[in-house]
Amino acid sequence: MKVSLAIICLNEESHIVNCIRSASWVDEVVVLDSGSTDRTRELAEAEGARVFNEEWRGFGPQKKRAVELCSNDWILSLDADECLSAPLSKYLKDLVANQSEDMEAYEFSRISYYLGRKISHGGWYPDWQLRFFNRKKANWSDATIHERVEAERKLRIPKDILHFPFENIFSQIHTNNRYSNLQSEELQKKGKSFSRFKLITKPISKFIETYIWKRGFMDGLPGFIISVGASYSVFLKWAKLWELGHKDIWDQQNKEMINSISK
Repeated sequence: MKVSLAIICLNEESHIVNCIRSASWVDEVVVLDSGSTDRTRELAEAEGARVFNEEWRGFGPQKKRAVELCSNDWILSLDADECLSAPLSKYLKDLVANQSEDMEAYEFSRISYYLGRKISHGGWYPDWQLRFFNRKKANWSDATIHERVEAERKLRIPKDILHFPFENIFSQIHTNNRYSNLQSEELQKKGKSFSRFKLITKPISKFIETYIWKRGFMDGLPGFIISVGASYSVFLKWAKLWELGHKDIWDQQNKEMINSISK
């Protein structure tokens, strides 16, 4: 039962080494980079990884491509800002040593750390993630966002993947902006129409859901910041969907205005 660790990344020099070392027992490490400008690839190679640099395809296709580049059928798939906790690493190492291949996929709880503390509420935990699987029977979906491993049979193990999603508030805002772009484009592809009602109500309901219903308030000020950020991300998603629906009109108007001025 040989295992490949598959990692996708972009500018993750602060995390890539911990990610790789947390699974030191794997037989192979494959890193698929998408244009890092920092030392990510250099550090990964120093840890013995096979490093590839390819154009970004979207989350699902990129992770599936990383799996394709692996030599072994059993895949441990991690993002660069994740690593295995010691109990989970030991569990998987023992599982591999015993060559227990009855299941085709395993999912684990994921705990995130942000603004100096462990975030246990607001919908952030246990945040189950399917990350260990046999690629002959399971693999990543083709979704460009909200990707997941598709498997018929899976076993849930309550041992943690450690997640460090944001370096700081600036990073959180940047990520929310990026994800809201992808989400609005996904809505447009699905033929969803802009709704002024949803633009107003969805951000409010998201804050209530994460901060009150899912008890984000128990994570102190970071919990409040996370809930406000989640609410704003939803607002951006619907605002950008409205923008996408008017882009062609605005482009034509701007072109006509420039032509009139240049005459």
